[in-house]
Amino acid sequence: MTTTTYENAVRIGSTTYQVVATADPDLSVDLAGVDSSGVLVAEGTLRLPAAAGAKIGKLLAQVLEALGRLSAPSSPAARDRPANANQPWTQDLDDGLRADWLAATAETPTAELIRSIAKRLERSPSSIRSRLARVGCDPDVPGRELSAEGASVFRVQGRDQGRVRGKPDSGGDGVE
Repeated sequence: MTTTTYENAVRIGSTTYQVVATADPDLSVDLAGVDSSGVLVAEGTLRLPAAAGAKIGKLLAQVLEALGRLSAPSSPAARDRPANANQPWTQDLDDGLRADWLAATAETPTAELIRSIAKRLERSPSSIRSRLARVGCDPDVPGRELSAEGASVFRVQGRDQGRVRGKPDSGGDGVE
């Protein structure tokens, strides 16, 4: 009789799981999970008749998948979102974003610039791109202001076209 062995390992988070399955003539499936510090966090053995291996394997896959769905968070984990996601934009942030964009040259790769600004401001690239139009910048060309035609395409107006208005008590009509 020939002994067949299957081994595989997978890392999930900080834990490495190793599975060793042996057929001789019955099936033996050993599982061990070790965290990054070497501590055993999961361990178990299944012994099955060889004829039942495929069907039991499908059953276990279904059960583990269902349990995974039950224990998974319903929304993305907070760590998956940028720290400032859904936070309001301040005038200082808008002014800084506008200044950063207009200081860039048209030769700067757009996506790369958006990603670097997003990382620095701890926001998503899509939020940066959409905010650029609101602060009067052309989100497709670094260093360029948004034209009136572009503003109509993005449906932005007023301060959202890059005009900064003075405060009502400042005595000014605003600065263009």
